[in-house]
Amino acid sequence: MTTTLRPLEPLRQNPDGTRSRRYQVCVNSRPVGEIHLGTSPSFGEVMACVNDLRIAEPDRRRGRGTVAALAAEEVARSWGCTQIETVVPASAEGALRLFGALGYTLRNRGMKKRLGTIPPALPPGSSARPMTGAEFDAWQERESDNYARMWTERGIPEAAAFAKARRDHEKLLPHGLATDGMRFSVLEHEGVGVGRLWLAVQDPEEAFVFDVRTEDAHRGRGHGRTLMLLAERQAIEAGRPVLGLNVHAGNTPAERLYESLGYETTQHSLAKPLL
Repeated sequence: MTTTLRPLEPLRQNPDGTRSRRYQVCVNSRPVGEIHLGTSPSFGEVMACVNDLRIAEPDRRRGRGTVAALAAEEVARSWGCTQIETVVPASAEGALRLFGALGYTLRNRGMKKRLGTIPPALPPGSSARPMTGAEFDAWQERESDNYARMWTERGIPEAAAFAKARRDHEKLLPHGLATDGMRFSVLEHEGVGVGRLWLAVQDPEEAFVFDVRTEDAHRGRGHGRTLMLLAERQAIEAGRPVLGLNVHAGNTPAERLYESLGYETTQHSLAKPLL
């Protein structure tokens, strides 16, 4: 039997600069599912995205999805993409096995925690204050560079990584420190700055931790946990019942911290180089 992709629409050039196309998955010309392939709005033309892959129930567990995903990789190569990514819900164990077998590896996990109604107290000696303008400027310059280099370490071309860092900060922080719904805090312990927190409360249903970091000289002393308690405290005070975050693959201390605090994985972001 031959599994092929049949275009369901013309190649779309989207307003955000991405391209995308939907295909019918066929076995000997018989439709058995669909796949939606596109390029990344974050990384540009270098990164393809499997936005959706569905095989009808009677044809599952017969390798149809695997062949369709491989065929999508060939399309992505013809577009000039050098990597391909997908996001899989944590509950979709079959999809995780499929993409894992095809060589996709974990890039980061999305995690969430449902919060209570009482803001947690910070440990004795710890307190938080808003970040100053000067501190924000220094943080943004350093963080933008670190953010871009984190992506280059994951195989993203340097130009695309730095462009992503610039676009993300411009989109998320159009008014810098004064951007509505963004809170920047400095954690102090015994009067000394030991960490920083960037929390978004723009979504009425959920707060989100964009950046949490303990200063190098103060790591290993529990300040990371305190920063997360601060994030939960600010989220509850803002009336947000859920707190979300991303943790990058390989950051084992952070993963253990979040799990110990009750965060649960909601989705996996996977990626693969196209050789």
